[in-house]
Amino acid sequence: MRTSFEIILKEVTRFLNENLPEHLSYHNTAHTLYVLDRAIHIAKKENVNGHDLQLIKIAALYHDIGFTVSHIEHEKEGCKIARKQLKKHQFSLEDIDIICGMIMATKIPQQPKTLLEQIIADADLEYLATAHFNIVANKLYDELKYYNPKLTIAEWNTIQLEFMKSHKYHTRFCRQYKTFRKQNNIKRLKKRSLN
Repeated sequence: MRTSFEIILKEVTRFLNENLPEHLSYHNTAHTLYVLDRAIHIAKKENVNGHDLQLIKIAALYHDIGFTVSHIEHEKEGCKIARKQLKKHQFSLEDIDIICGMIMATKIPQQPKTLLEQIIADADLEYLATAHFNIVANKLYDELKYYNPKLTIAEWNTIQLEFMKSHKYHTRFCRQYKTFRKQNNIKRLKKRSLN
């Protein structure tokens, strides 16, 4: 019988806490749990439940686990870890392929092909359309500065603006309810860039 989600949640959370590098101020356990929460929320708004919802929850848990290995091609590394661990938990190869498809769908630029992939992709970048956008963006800036100490806040604001202007939500729910909020954050970011 397949392992329960609660057991996998505890196992993956412990694995992330023990193995993620300390300089990851954004791609940390808190981010993974946030994406899990948002993925469940978006899935329910898209009328996805049952077995598919379980697969979404597992994919959300594993979507950034590759950062325990490397920040480069971390999605591929995450799939390797997921395949190994989920086999042990009695997941079918078909389900593991679907989960890995969702993990890969978070790779920038996002190109999700199925509704499940769209849900995970949107959950991963849902923060772009929230009131805590600045707090989250600052955490990402701190993390990127670790890899590129010369990155200035002005350069970061430009990178963010370009990214947010080209980004599009995929699910019907996020297109309808998140796009407007994201546009407001773009306006605020533009004002900050001018000062």
